[in-house]
Formats: sequence, C-alpha cells, structure tokens
Amino acid sequence: MTLRLYDTRAQQLRDFVPLDSENVTMYVCGPTVQSGPHIGHVRGALSFDILRRWLGRRYGRVTLVRNVTDIDDKILVNGTDAEPWWALAYRMEKEFTAAYEAVGILPPTYEPRATGFIPQMHELIERLIERGHAYPAPDGSGDVYFDVRSWPDYGDLTHQSPDAMEPQEDWVPEPVEGPRGKRAPQDFALWKGAKPGEPADATWDSPWGPGRPGWHIECSAMSRRYLGAEFDIHGGGLDLRFPHHENELAQSTAAGDGFARYWVHNGLVTVDGQKMSKSVGNFTLAADVLAKHDPLVVRYALAAAHYRSSLDLSDSSFAEAEAALGRIRTFLATMSRVADPELVPTLPAAFAAALDDDLNVPRALAVLHETIRAGNSAYDWSGDPSTELEHFVADVLGMTTVLGINPLSPEWQTGSTGAEASALDALVRTMIDQRAQARADKDWTSADRIRDAIAAAGITLEDTPDGTHWSIDG
Repeated sequence: MTLRLYDTRAQQLRDFVPLDSENVTMYVCGPTVQSGPHIGHVRGALSFDILRRWLGRRYGRVTLVRNVTDIDDKILVNGTDAEPWWALAYRMEKEFTAAYEAVGILPPTYEPRATGFIPQMHELIERLIERGHAYPAPDGSGDVYFDVRSWPDYGDLTHQSPDAMEPQEDWVPEPVEGPRGKRAPQDFALWKGAKPGEPADATWDSPWGPGRPGWHIECSAMSRRYLGAEFDIHGGGLDLRFPHHENELAQSTAAGDGFARYWVHNGLVTVDGQKMSKSVGNFTLAADVLAKHDPLVVRYALAAAHYRSSLDLSDSSFAEAEAALGRIRTFLATMSRVADPELVPTLPAAFAAALDDDLNVPRALAVLHETIRAGNSAYDWSGDPSTELEHFVADVLGMTTVLGINPLSPEWQTGSTGAEASALDALVRTMIDQRAQARADKDWTSADRIRDAIAAAGITLEDTPDGTHWSIDG
C-alpha cells in the first residue's frame, strides 16, 4: 500500500511521495522554552515520533529537525536577575528533553536553537526586502515586517483571506504621533528592534539596527539550513496553523523557496473540551503525570487516540492503557517459554495498512490486541505450541516495536539490574519448589500459604504440564 497522510494545506488525504525515496525530510516545530512542558507538548512530540518511526520502517532513513525557540517575549518576561532569560531557557529545554526521553521519544537528527541562526535569518529577511515582500518600519524603531498584501498566496495554508484575519502582534489601531510602524494589521514582524528595558544580551546587531528575531522567521531559516529550500513534511500542533505556520509558508515561498510539500498537524489535549494551554492556565505538567504513572503507560495513553483528534485525558485513560499493556506483558512473558528467543519481528498486513492510512494508531492497536487474543487461543489449544505460536509472537514483537511500546525493549528496562533479576528469580523459584514439596506431601495449608505470599508480592504463578512459571503482575 501507499502511505497516505492528511495534508492540512490541501485539506485532504494525499499519497506520500518523498523527494528522496531513501531519505524522508521532516521539520517539526519544537517548544518555546519559557516554562516546563505540559502533557499536550508531549502528546504532540509523540505523534511525530510514531510518524518518524513508521517512515523509517517504510523508507529506511528520516532526517528530522525539531527546533527550540530560546528567544521570545515570554522568555524575557520570565527571566529574573537570579536566573537570566538564557539560563531559564536552557533549564526549560532540559525539562522538555527529559519528558520526551521518559516516554521513549527518539531524539531528532538535529535540534537547533533559534539564537544560533541569527545570520541565516538576516539573509532571509534581506531577500524578502529585495523582492518587495518586506519593509523596515519607517519610524526608525528597527522593526522589519512582512508585507502580507505583497504576497497573493498569503492565507493559502488556513484558507483565509487577509481581510478576515485577526490583526497580528504590534498593531496600533489608532493614529499615533509620527509614522505608524506597520502598513497593515496583518503584517507580521520578521525582526524586532530593541526596546528600552529589555536585557542587553537579548539583542543582536542587524542591518536595520540592534534587535532580535520575530517568532516565525526562525523556522524558515533553520529548516532551510538543514533540509534545503524544499523538504517533505512540516509538522506541529493544530494551534500553530495560524499565525505561525501561515507566516512561515508565506515568508519562505515569497523568498523563492519551495518549503514544505506536506503539512501535518496533531490534535490538541483538552480539558473539559478546552485546549490545554499555559495562557489559559488549565494545563497539567508532564512531570506531574510522569511522577504518577509509569512512563510506558503514559506513552500508550497519549498514542491511543488518532493523532489528528482531540485527546481529553482522564484517570480512566491511564487505567485503560495500564490494562492494555498488562495484556501485552503477560502474553510476551507467557510465550517466551515456548517461542524461539531469536525470533525476527514481523508485521501483519492489517497493521501496516492501518499506519499507511494516515497513521491510524487506534486501528493498529486493534490489530495488535486481536493478534494477542489469537495467540492466547492457540496457546490454550495447541498440542505443540512452540511451532503454532511463533508467528503470533513475531507479529506482536514487530508491532509493539514500531509503536515504541514493546515492554521488553531496553528503553523500558529501568527497574531491576541483571543481578537483581537473577536474585529475584532464585528466591521465587525456591518458594515454588517449597510449594511443590508441600503439595507432594499433601500439606495443602502450607502450599496455599506459600502461594498467597507470592501473590501478595505481586507475582502470578501459572501451573503448566512442563512446570510452574512466574511473572510480575502487569
């Protein structure tokens, strides 16, 4: 099958055909690091982690760029004398990285910071001025704006006309003394002249005077630096479509670049139907969620809904995820006794078809759990389970690995060391032997007491024709 993705710009599913069939290029808007990540940030990054994993499976190589916005109005406001804006930004960046790593999100190929690409932004702004699509403010403030009216395709991403759009930042609606900086309310800042009271170290020299970059210009400059003038996929949250992505598209194409060929947006995490947002104050910090729940459970819960849908998280979301992972763990633990440990993971056609259909993870998970049910049934009834079950086990290993939820993967093995695991196994097996001897002696009271003690420790015993096996409750 051909992979199909919903393209926000085209407003429809499109067959995905990369520029280079051996290297898919993808740019995803990363965090603005004025404060720590909430769970919505993690859900967004996870959506593109799964897409990246699937693209890697289909094409072999994915070059993923995820930026860090480390200079911004909010960062400057949140900085203090004790912790300057740049120190705050770095500390918050590390918090984002820790949250991403906790739920198994693979690191990007490149993770550039905005402050490292000021010269590239200057070059792009100069091109726009030369082409007649940008202008320095006539008031001498040092601001430079993109002229929305000069670019007839402005609004192409969100399918709005400029007249219907809300005014963008820095618009002064009433006449003021001296010339007005912006020509139209929809024009947006490419470069912001330095203002009184702002930190001196948040300023860079430029052809238009000292200042700092506008929000949107950084992504155009950094994506071009790492991926070229045209690349395959631009990703980000649904809330970034306007104005951020609309402005990125306009400034890059007006400068002569092809820019992104596919626009992919993930849905938002909501609270009582309202977008989770720091500005609204209804957010749940990722650190709080991860302190309360197993990170693998968090990954499963965040991935279980379709990436384009809204996700209203609740306690039941994590309970359902924990139960689903318990079924996976139990299946793999049980089957490890009868399957070849060197099995090569495989993928059912139905699972691949689900992910090829706009990354339909809910349908892919349904295939995974149906495979587990079929495997359990075969285990219950097969006279020679070692040959009957291997294709089920290989499929489960393959599917969970693609989705990043294989509980046997090293990234999730953070509990016991090898020595601790061996010691635990020896202790449990000693108790199993004691229970077996008690049963042989028909000392049912002692046998039951030993089994109850094992169960109280969260360990399940399974009596089979080839002996008693144990596993930790999922």
